[in-house]
Amino acid sequence: MKKVSIMVAALAISATACAQQNATALKYGKLITAEDAKKHLSIIASDEFEGRETGKPGAEKAANYIADHFKKLGLQAPVNGSYFLDVPLAETKLTISKFSVGGQAFADWTDFFVRGTFADKTLNNADVVFVGYGTADEIAGTDLSGKIVLLINEDKPVEGQKTNTSYRATSARQAILSAIRAQNPAVILGANGEIGTLLKRFGGRNPSGGALAIKKAADANAAAPVFNVSTAVAEAIVKSTGKTYEQLKTAAATAKQTQTIKADMSVAYATTSTDVKAVDVLGFMPGSDPKLKDEVLVFSAHYDHIGLNTRPGATDKVNNGADDDGSGTTGILEIAQAFAKAKKDGKGPRRSVLFLGNVGEEKGLLGSEYYTDHPVFPLANTIADLNIDMIGRVGEEYIGKPDSANYVYSIGSNMLSTDLHKIGEAANETYTKMKLDYKYDDPNDPNRFYYRSDHYNFARYNVPIIFYFNGVHADYHQPGDEVSKINFPLLAKRAQLAFYTGWELANRDARPVVDKKPAGGTR
Repeated sequence: MKKVSIMVAALAISATACAQQNATALKYGKLITAEDAKKHLSIIASDEFEGRETGKPGAEKAANYIADHFKKLGLQAPVNGSYFLDVPLAETKLTISKFSVGGQAFADWTDFFVRGTFADKTLNNADVVFVGYGTADEIAGTDLSGKIVLLINEDKPVEGQKTNTSYRATSARQAILSAIRAQNPAVILGANGEIGTLLKRFGGRNPSGGALAIKKAADANAAAPVFNVSTAVAEAIVKSTGKTYEQLKTAAATAKQTQTIKADMSVAYATTSTDVKAVDVLGFMPGSDPKLKDEVLVFSAHYDHIGLNTRPGATDKVNNGADDDGSGTTGILEIAQAFAKAKKDGKGPRRSVLFLGNVGEEKGLLGSEYYTDHPVFPLANTIADLNIDMIGRVGEEYIGKPDSANYVYSIGSNMLSTDLHKIGEAANETYTKMKLDYKYDDPNDPNRFYYRSDHYNFARYNVPIIFYFNGVHADYHQPGDEVSKINFPLLAKRAQLAFYTGWELANRDARPVVDKKPAGGTR
């Protein structure tokens, strides 16, 4: 009986401690409000910030705003006394001076697009090697060295399975591209039916201007560029075969169609490079527990967007990016404020917390790539990254649904750590009771969302992550992504979920265990 009494007493004490911890979390989580969020976002996504394009004055203004807020909260400036981590970027402009097939000229960002940095090259009157879907049997025994290669940039159909026809490379297609590139072709042309429709949105203009990249030593053996081409380009290339591109594509689904085509193709391009100023913004809160303070929880969001609207005849000149990702940046500022008040009251987190505002996400996850390659705090000590990218709107799949104002897509929580997944679900069940939608929590999702925001750069180093996301909508990357369309109560509730999940991670005895292998793939 005595042992039973002791056990009951211990359980009662544990339950009381848990209830107190929950009450404390709830107290500070309620400091994240729709009213405060609106104040921040109305500034961050204002016309004054000019769409916050990386390397432009608007992004610098946003970085300063975030740093000023961190300073007011009393967060430490962890980069040698600064809130700014310089991210060494260079803007490369790839000028396509010629791209023609049989004398027919095609235009960059009208008929095709290519991203990356490549050595200058000129190819004249060249034949093209068509390799179908580019599988191992299709390229076996074919010399691709120095050649222009035409590839069907879709997954090869498999009977009984749904075929992924998106132009975004799946893991399988990444392996195919690697195998083709290993043979040192001059240029790879990836044909896909989505390209023509996609390019019409941009009106013949590169939406990102020049391409930004982290400065690295020039690689004389850089992989061949991949030109994403419309089916109109592909049709012109295969014309001399007497068959249409669609006919060859249909045949390639069941039989090898590899052949050299007399295409009389000419391609010429050159690259120029200019240094660009860019910074990540870091605010740091040291932990209170001597045994745990060396471990770090990261909250991340990217503060950059796509800048000014340069389309001819446009009346709205600014892509404000209120949802993408002004909403996530606002969420980070609110979460930081909640933690700061807790610390001021003597209830600060046991582990340390880093609030990370990333630059260059829209240019290819550049700020988070640089941070994770050059971490201010060791990644071995980084227990998780909670990344917030678009939490202020109702996504297109939830419009008109009963739970449209009480859901969030949760992505990646179960990719690396069973613990983290359970912690995220428990935090939601205890505090916010939202619908956690795991539709996109799949490395093989055709939209590739797991690979398309800053959390991925932590995941590639085996740091467990959760990505909070409301889904895309009609104003995604459009001038209509305005503050007036933000659902601020919903933004605040989603930010609260991230806060409560982070509160548990920062205060629990054990860090989440990494018990799964990382998913392969690229953005």
